[in-house]
Amino acid sequence: MNKSNKVKALFTLKKVAIPIVIGLGVAVYLLYANTNWEAFNNLEWSWKGLICLGIVLLLMMVRDVAYMYRIRVLTSNQLSWRNSFDVIMLWEFASAITPSVVGGTGVALYILNKEGLSSGKSTTLVMVTALLDELFYVVTVPIVVLFLGTEFLFPIVLQKEIFGMTFSVKWIFVLGYGFTLLLSMIISYGVFINPKGFKNLLLVIFKNKLLSRWLHKMEKVGDDIVTTSQALKSKPILFWIKAFGATLLSWTARFWVINFILLAFTPVGNHLLVYGRQLVMWVIMLVSPTPGGTGIAEFAFQGFLADFTPIGLAGLLAVLWRLISYYPYLVIGAIVLPKWFRKVSI
Repeated sequence: MNKSNKVKALFTLKKVAIPIVIGLGVAVYLLYANTNWEAFNNLEWSWKGLICLGIVLLLMMVRDVAYMYRIRVLTSNQLSWRNSFDVIMLWEFASAITPSVVGGTGVALYILNKEGLSSGKSTTLVMVTALLDELFYVVTVPIVVLFLGTEFLFPIVLQKEIFGMTFSVKWIFVLGYGFTLLLSMIISYGVFINPKGFKNLLLVIFKNKLLSRWLHKMEKVGDDIVTTSQALKSKPILFWIKAFGATLLSWTARFWVINFILLAFTPVGNHLLVYGRQLVMWVIMLVSPTPGGTGIAEFAFQGFLADFTPIGLAGLLAVLWRLISYYPYLVIGAIVLPKWFRKVSI
């Protein structure tokens, strides 16, 4: 099966149906068992609430436009705005129907390659976008901890003893942050410090008998990575300011979606703490085995943010959050995908 067929196989009805079925099951449970509808009926609606929900939709647009702008910057505007929209929507679509621990990286490589980027340039671009995302986290967490401390950042007392070791949310968060920091260092080394060493590592890996059929292709990918890395290292500081600024804007908009959802229903006393809890929650979602974190995300919302929701409405707001921030990508991706396949096959 060639790469195109493998990608098409990923976007089958079954693959799309799995997260929808899981999500609907979790949503029904949360709305039936974990939602106090009497409390919902007693809510006093106001223009403030509607304005906040409008801002939520605006933030979702900002998130995606910032991603589109970033990919245009990283490709030196090789991709048009329309092509950037297709790439980002399909990338998000792939992430939504694959487990969070896998993500949509493999599909992103295929999409970028079909949009006219070489295999090496596509690989380097995906690595750089990953690096920028990791750097956002590496930089933001210490700042938030500096202002908040850790006393209220880990509100959930979830502990489990495995082989004599006690695992807690705080411990998992520290491990996740350490892994993110390590990954950032590895990508930085491979792209900016020693791309030739990264190429040689690829060649060593693909000299294995099971992988040797792709050795020649990986040698070309390695050469492209070295060339692209040299081009990136020569970019002016303004280039990186734009790329990281777009990353910062996109992730900030992503997290503030929850802040404004909460604000639509109840006063929020400490927005920075809500933001900080989401940073912790993101680590838990990152290792989710379900497509797009479906099911895990809704329960994580309840666990981490129930302190900020009206009593009895944490489940309802968790479902609302996912309806706004997750399911639209399934719909948009399903619309964009057939047209995109027709375009790249011409």
